[in-house]
Amino acid sequence: MAGNTFGTLFAVTTFGESHGPAIGCVVDGCPPGMPLAPEDFRRDLDRRATGRSRHTSQRREADQIEILSGVYEGRTTGTPIGLLIRNTDARSKDYRELTETFRPGHADYTYWHKYGIRDPRGGGRSSARETTMRVAAGVIAKKWLALTHGIRIRGHLAQLGELLPQRFDAEAVEDNPFFWPDPSMIEALERYVDALRKAGDSVGARVTVVADGVPVGWGEPIYGKLDAELASALMSINAVKGVEIGAGFAAVAQKGTEHRDEITPQGFLSNHAGGILGGIATGQPVVASIAFKPTSSILVPGRSVNLAGEPVEVRTIGRHDPCVGIRATPIAEAMVALVLIDQALRHRAQCGDVAPRSPRVPT
Repeated sequence: MAGNTFGTLFAVTTFGESHGPAIGCVVDGCPPGMPLAPEDFRRDLDRRATGRSRHTSQRREADQIEILSGVYEGRTTGTPIGLLIRNTDARSKDYRELTETFRPGHADYTYWHKYGIRDPRGGGRSSARETTMRVAAGVIAKKWLALTHGIRIRGHLAQLGELLPQRFDAEAVEDNPFFWPDPSMIEALERYVDALRKAGDSVGARVTVVADGVPVGWGEPIYGKLDAELASALMSINAVKGVEIGAGFAAVAQKGTEHRDEITPQGFLSNHAGGILGGIATGQPVVASIAFKPTSSILVPGRSVNLAGEPVEVRTIGRHDPCVGIRATPIAEAMVALVLIDQALRHRAQCGDVAPRSPRVPT
């Protein structure tokens, strides 16, 4: 299967299936000399993991990272970094009845017609399990960006179904299982998700990621636009159906006098552009949001067909998320980090010696 590598100078190739023996990735192009150890991965892998609360799938993977190459005496060597995580809690019997049918809303039908063969266990490569290795690669990118440029990447759940935060408290995001910025709403979210699970249904979500400290100038003006590559990276996450940069689709209803980010000697007056103009970073916070569809693996029966084209009724059993967006924040952060480190290395290669020709506007 082609199409498993992401990035140009900082390239990530993932491999493995949801219910295979292991998942892994190869990170090629990481600058040498950066401290890196297995414990660096623990926090973000735990943030992404299932089974940490009743609101996500109850699959409980250990997610113990193994560094196979590219690190010597605790520092990156500049050679490919091989990372591996063994699958320890796969339950393939839950998918036995799906070998002859196609789950509506899943990639079963398209994989079968593209390749003539598919792994029905947990969705195989189309499973959210694959995103574990994106998060692992993102840990490396985040660390380098922070050490080299002071960049901080933070995400949060910005909408769950029809529920929206009533206020924003950045410190509250990591203190609840939803990555929700309004601590006064946690009980309401719990009741909402519990009701979804009881009904055997699911709902969509919106996740927003903000990268602070991105220097002016990263990105290309035409085919390597920073916003275009962010959109591509974020859209590649399973279940994502929409991407917005800055104001996004809200720009449709804005007037030009409102949307344009006016500039003063003291800085920009707004950030509707999401920190990117002409495909190139402005130095403002880079802001991206993504929309997740409702989980297709639900208990409510749905119509489909089997391999013979006959009508069947499908009811997906097993361990599934009532809302995949609940644990998607670290995945979205990782993809933003992978785009930024790749753009940073590309900018350094071509324009590293370019000096500013005018004062940079405060951000």
